[in-house]
Amino acid sequence: MSETAPVLERATLAEPIIELRGVSKRFGHTPGIVSQLLGRIRPRAPAPVVRAVDAVDLVVRRGEVLGLVGESGCGKSTLGRMVAGIMPPSDGQVMYRGRDRATLDPAAARQARLRVQMIFQDPYASLNPRLRVSEIVGEAPRVHGLVKGGGEDYLDAQLRRAGLDPAYKRRYPHQFSGGQRQRIGIARALAVQPEFLVCDEAVAALDVSIQAQILNLFMDLRQELDLTYLFISHDLGVVEHLSDRVAIMYLGRVVEQADAEEVFTRPNHPYTQALLAEVPRLDSRARRFTAIKGEIPSPLNPPAGCHFHPRCPHAFARCSTEVPALKDVAPGHRSACHLNDG
Repeated sequence: MSETAPVLERATLAEPIIELRGVSKRFGHTPGIVSQLLGRIRPRAPAPVVRAVDAVDLVVRRGEVLGLVGESGCGKSTLGRMVAGIMPPSDGQVMYRGRDRATLDPAAARQARLRVQMIFQDPYASLNPRLRVSEIVGEAPRVHGLVKGGGEDYLDAQLRRAGLDPAYKRRYPHQFSGGQRQRIGIARALAVQPEFLVCDEAVAALDVSIQAQILNLFMDLRQELDLTYLFISHDLGVVEHLSDRVAIMYLGRVVEQADAEEVFTRPNHPYTQALLAEVPRLDSRARRFTAIKGEIPSPLNPPAGCHFHPRCPHAFARCSTEVPALKDVAPGHRSACHLNDG
């Protein structure tokens, strides 16, 4: 659980910065010209469609850290990209401060894009290797008129804020360590003065000691700049330490949402229970850990009904035919499981 409980109390009363309403994202294969011509002669089966995100409702309020957890391939990164405005949804609405981002006029849409920034998992692949640090961090503020002239003092301030020595600003990304490259990514995001950061596995590629430094930096920046975070991770320990609220995602759907303490002490959904049961604890040295039964199904052909039912030890007939609704099971605690209807 986050150590900044007063911030959570303020966030509970604050307005939503981002709200997702029935947001879905589908990926399909677009045939080339030759395939289209051949298809007229000999009709083919429809191209397979990946439903990466499936009708997700989610609210992130000002000042909070919302942790988004799930196995690889569950749609976390796709959801994060839609929140950041990098990728449009196939269905549903992404609301920014109560307004549908798809209907904003150009000036308001530009402002919304600047105010929500993303920090990516791979601190090397997300940086242009042909640009110097001064260009990577300093270009966007100049283009958007946030600084005048060369903006050298502003650039130096952003680098110092991210824990980097401005003396290295003429270097290229390959001349830095992984932790330093991630700090460059953080400085780039902060340079356009955002209020909301989407952190997509932002410490997963780093050594444990460097992870701690970057996580501490995130928390310091939260206090200093009054930032709001969507923190995407598969590491439950990191999420428990950082987050005020947690959303659990499975195969494109959010199956549980609650305050971090509630999720980690009283998980409701069988998938959440299974995830937490396999987290190593100091007080459970003698127990034997086993992976969740079965493999996560393919998003090309997800199971009917509850997506988790083929792996769920509590599944019954209704689970394979009817999609469970995400509904309140306690104040501030929502879960999508038919067991709550009994």
